[in-house]
Amino acid sequence: MVCLLGGKGANLAEMTSLGMPVPQGFTVTTEACNDYYAKKKVVSKEIVDQIHDALAATEKMAGKKFGDPNDPFLVSVRSGARASMPGMMDTILNLGLNDVSVKGLATLTGNPRFAYDSYRRFIQMFADVVMDIEKANFEHLLEEMKKAKKVELDTELDANDLIKLVGQFLVKYEELKGEPFPQDPKVQLIEAVTAVFRSWDNPRANTYRRMNHIPYEWGTAVSVQGMVFGNMGEDSGTGVAFTRNPSDGTKELYGEYLFNAQGEDVVAGIRTPKPISELELDNPRLYNEFNEIARKLEAHYRDMQDMEFTIERGKLYMLQTRNGKRTAQAALKIAIDLVEEGVLTEQEAVLKVEPAQLDSLLHPQFNPTALKEAKVIATGLNASPGAATGRVAFTADRAREMKAENGLPVVLVRQETSPEDIEGMIVSSGILTSRGGMTSHAAVVARGMGRCCVAGVGA
Repeated sequence: MVCLLGGKGANLAEMTSLGMPVPQGFTVTTEACNDYYAKKKVVSKEIVDQIHDALAATEKMAGKKFGDPNDPFLVSVRSGARASMPGMMDTILNLGLNDVSVKGLATLTGNPRFAYDSYRRFIQMFADVVMDIEKANFEHLLEEMKKAKKVELDTELDANDLIKLVGQFLVKYEELKGEPFPQDPKVQLIEAVTAVFRSWDNPRANTYRRMNHIPYEWGTAVSVQGMVFGNMGEDSGTGVAFTRNPSDGTKELYGEYLFNAQGEDVVAGIRTPKPISELELDNPRLYNEFNEIARKLEAHYRDMQDMEFTIERGKLYMLQTRNGKRTAQAALKIAIDLVEEGVLTEQEAVLKVEPAQLDSLLHPQFNPTALKEAKVIATGLNASPGAATGRVAFTADRAREMKAENGLPVVLVRQETSPEDIEGMIVSSGILTSRGGMTSHAAVVARGMGRCCVAGVGA
């Protein structure tokens, strides 16, 4: 099933069969991706027709129509390769919105702020992923709006601010693309699926595949799911969590969440999230429900799980589970604990630890005496263990240049990392970000590479 549906699609199907709360959807298979490349990067009419048929079946389950101007059925489009490649390929949320349906969504929910926040996110993601327009063009407009309103966070902008921002985004899109933003949801969907297929061959995905020995021929599947919204207000939210600590292997629910946010806000490190333990204080019912699902998933897969979830108006939905990336130290502890718990045999446990990971157990560490004597100038979250020193590089390209110049160690310093930074992360001895948390892109990739990473750093 994984070969055909990819890791994400196969695990969504598995969670559904286990009776877990998963939004309705369908998966475009890896065979369709390979067909796309065989036909010189064209999605065939046969596959387009099959996507439309699957969409119609999903509409029937959801009781909504894709493109309905008054009550639109919106979807997410996510890549899902056979092997986990966190952040290396592309995701689009809120697909199906246009200039008409955003008004219908605002009226239907009585929440225009939510509707226009969803639309501005969709425009930016579609422009970036499908049309290859730099995110910075839209981030700049968002930052200008926050500056004009004298606020720090996106969540502090009101509905009128976001209506204006959507207008600015649409103008910027047409200015850079030379044509208006597409208004037909079915056109948006096929363009998005095509873009995910295309992302299998993007530079960062190729770099990650080479580094992790993932065959090019595998291709990627595409999961299309009905949207659930974490940005509908303070009773909604999104998060990422692990069934055990991926840094040291401790048996504890480990992760982060944000209220009134969408998933990209957590993994992209746009806002620094709250630890999952605080959800037990904020909403004990939701915490207990999620904890029970996490326990069942780990028992089912017999391994530590990395999960994504969304809360929409107080209801929990599971968006993903996969075997979690972990440090070498954590891999050893988890393997031993699972044997002691009777989950794995000793032979199975040995196979859970990659030989290359054992090398990273020899991570450098600061001398304890020197640490006590050192002056602390900033603190952050220990997203990936170890210690690093080096010259500071503020971009991935500069990190590569500096390393190539004389081979001296480099520390990559960013507000938050993005998948485009992968080659700079590979050559760096350590990674430091001023935003984001323990489950951000920087943290997950650094742990997988055995790099020291400190996230959410502040003085």
